[in-house]
Amino acid sequence: MSKSASVALQPSSSLLARLIATLDRLLMASAEISNRNGDLPRFGL
Repeated sequence: MSKSASVALQPSSSLLARLIATLDRLLMASAEISNRNGDLPRFGL
């Protein structure tokens, strides 16, 4: 029996996580633009 063990790790960034991060960036950019224009930002989709 070996003295070391290997563990298979999944990628830290799944496709769903990247999609949610992209959507979050778009919503934050929209909120910043609305704030700059003096409007209330619309939250959500």
